[in-house]
Amino acid sequence: MSDLNQVRIDKWLWAARFFKTRGLASDAVNGGKVHVNGQRCKPGKEVKVGDLISVTKDQYTWQLAVTDLNNQRRPAKEAVALYSEDQASIDKRLKQIELHKQQQASLHPSEREHKPNKKQRRQIHRFKQDAI
Repeated sequence: MSDLNQVRIDKWLWAARFFKTRGLASDAVNGGKVHVNGQRCKPGKEVKVGDLISVTKDQYTWQLAVTDLNNQRRPAKEAVALYSEDQASIDKRLKQIELHKQQQASLHPSEREHKPNKKQRRQIHRFKQDAI
């Protein structure tokens, strides 16, 4: 994609579409959510092809290898070419997503179960009127 040798980690994360803005990427790096080659880093850390990056966002973690550099945000299809993810990381994240879905389903009833729509409210109102 590019002739670059190095790119700042916050720019690379933004270009690879892990964060919507460079500011959010910078905040994540400062907050210790991003590691380069197993080490915490600062937003100005230069990454190069072959570096290993660990990104934690929400409760999910990506283990990535940098395959290309770009300092401009491109479409998602092109952004995927900037990194490769190992299969163990993909499997772990998919399990986390499934577990999160199960937890959410068991904790929160759906909107339709606890909040009646207009038609249901009319029926409830009629039922109460008939009971009086």
